[in-house]
Amino acid sequence: MPNEQQQLFRNAMSQLAGAVNVVTSAGEGGTCGLTATAVCSVSDSPATVLVCINRESAVNAVIRNNGHLCVNVCSAEQQEVSCHFAGMTELSMEERFKLDTWDYGVLKQPLLRGSLASLEGRITDIAEVGSHSVFYAEIDNIVVREGQDALMYFNRSFKTLSA
Repeated sequence: MPNEQQQLFRNAMSQLAGAVNVVTSAGEGGTCGLTATAVCSVSDSPATVLVCINRESAVNAVIRNNGHLCVNVCSAEQQEVSCHFAGMTELSMEERFKLDTWDYGVLKQPLLRGSLASLEGRITDIAEVGSHSVFYAEIDNIVVREGQDALMYFNRSFKTLSA
């Protein structure tokens, strides 16, 4: 149970609208993914993003072992797949990747078909901060698909941001 300060922080962060992303990884450690809003650009030279993942998540260890990941920026039409990867449905990890919505990029990472963008990269650094690992990934492959509405998360619910 969170203490009062933790709950206040969580409440404050729920007021920070965030893009919904399905972060995926495939490799020796297996194939996995999760829904995340704690994703941010770091630099464009070299193109680098950061992804924050709870250390208690099984996905954390798999991504760490694989050394690669893909940030798939979700379109408004991808709320259902976002719910699957947030663990809000009964689909197992294996069943999530059996959905007919996946392509594979140059680094052989799962790319979510129809997403606004897919950024496929190599993990170059990991920082441990509190309960989370911050994965830094240099991006080697970028696919952008314009003209769609974005899926956002605000005040503990999904929202749409129109193009």
